[in-house]
Amino acid sequence: MAIAIVMPRLGWTMEQGRLVEWLKKDGDAVQAGDVLLTVESDKTINEVESFDSGILRIPPDSPPPDTVMPVGTLLAYIVQPGEVAPFEQPDARQESAISVTATADTQVAAGMPRESASGPTVSTRRRGPRISPRARRVAAELGVDWNAVNGSGRTGRIIERDVRAAARLTATASPAPVLAAGEARPVTPIRRIIAQRMAESAQTAAAVTLTTEADATELVVLRDKIKASLTSRERSVPTYTDLMVKLTAVALVEHPMLNATWRGDEIVVHAQVHIGVAVDTDAGLLVPVIRDAAARSLQQIAAESTGLAEKARTRALKLDETQGGTFTITNLGMYGIDAFTPLINLPQCAILGVGRIVSKPAVHGGQVVPRAMMTLSLTFDHRVVDGGPAARFLSTVREYVEQPYLWLTR
Repeated sequence: MAIAIVMPRLGWTMEQGRLVEWLKKDGDAVQAGDVLLTVESDKTINEVESFDSGILRIPPDSPPPDTVMPVGTLLAYIVQPGEVAPFEQPDARQESAISVTATADTQVAAGMPRESASGPTVSTRRRGPRISPRARRVAAELGVDWNAVNGSGRTGRIIERDVRAAARLTATASPAPVLAAGEARPVTPIRRIIAQRMAESAQTAAAVTLTTEADATELVVLRDKIKASLTSRERSVPTYTDLMVKLTAVALVEHPMLNATWRGDEIVVHAQVHIGVAVDTDAGLLVPVIRDAAARSLQQIAAESTGLAEKARTRALKLDETQGGTFTITNLGMYGIDAFTPLINLPQCAILGVGRIVSKPAVHGGQVVPRAMMTLSLTFDHRVVDGGPAARFLSTVREYVEQPYLWLTR
């Protein structure tokens, strides 16, 4: 019986996906576990494997690469040797079953074609540089001549990170292209997903924002001391965002109702704190997740956040690295922003916005002196938690910013 391959659902919010490319071609022999194609879902590139062995048959009217389609759209079949594909028998009854799964691999892995049971695919025998469709589009956007780029993928294939690396090398000589006045830009799948989620958040959650100002002078002193100690040892220095992740995670353990999600008829209070950190990328806002942040050391958080941020910017995040967050932190301080109203990352019930640290006159020890001040903005879902618990949580976060030794000793 022919086994249908369809656009898989790779996340609980996924309604459509984009076929990036086929890594097997029509007529290739396929073994169970072989990667058939790559799919772009919720901000990640995923490899789609076959559960079954047989021959891949792609119908002539199958959606071509770079097509966005609903989940469940028929893409191809796997048939047994000697079996006629359903599309070659238009009057035959087509029995199908979904037999694909997605591995949360990166686009780098997706750019590494594997050999089929019958030998190399056609793409491995082409002359000249081989480049993935995504890398080709990025090259066009950045104005990079990919023919002069050395590929780092298997068999020398050019992948997106190769193009971006080449663009960085020539950035000083070649200014980035600027959209002309009145020029339209198509909505990308990622931009569409962001729009849908933000609209859902604004329309669904009973959002309330609390704002407070914290004296971050001691936090600045702490980071300066850490920086001086770790730099000489050639170890990664925690950023202010890393410090906020750690102290916020400790505060969430004390105020578990802010580490909860709304789930229809129930409110789920999570046993562990998984903090999503918003990262600004060329593709849009991505939110990789630091898991069990309360139990991790500051050095562990710094190392992981650095790796996740780099993956986000190079579109190399795995699917499971963007899912399962229970709380989100977004820091706009590096852009000179003091206070803002962040939108909740549903189904989470709260998000913390972090503003810049700026020297201001403040009363300290009965005198007006310059202090490093920081604005904190907490948006919470009033369906899940009331104003009192939310205010107490924000007060604890402010206390931990002002007295970081309280959470460092926990």
